[in-house]
Amino acid sequence: MENIMMKHIKMIERIDRLIRMQATGTPDQLASKLGVSKPKVYRLINIMKELNAPIVYDFSIQSYVYENHVGFRFGFYEGVGMRA
Repeated sequence: MENIMMKHIKMIERIDRLIRMQATGTPDQLASKLGVSKPKVYRLINIMKELNAPIVYDFSIQSYVYENHVGFRFGFYEGVGMRA
């Protein structure tokens, strides 16, 4: 059984993919795609913003987008930032 933190991380990864495709849709549509409530979508977007994601809503395409090119990856990776 997945814990809450892992569920949030997976949802943030999914939102990130949708943002990159400019395919989140409106907050209501994004909530439907994720199977969560609209307030939950807003909480997840705010968590991403707290992690410095430059997210804005583009009304012309009705999708969340990144203002700047950014990368998101969560996890541990061998050899990255290691000191001898």
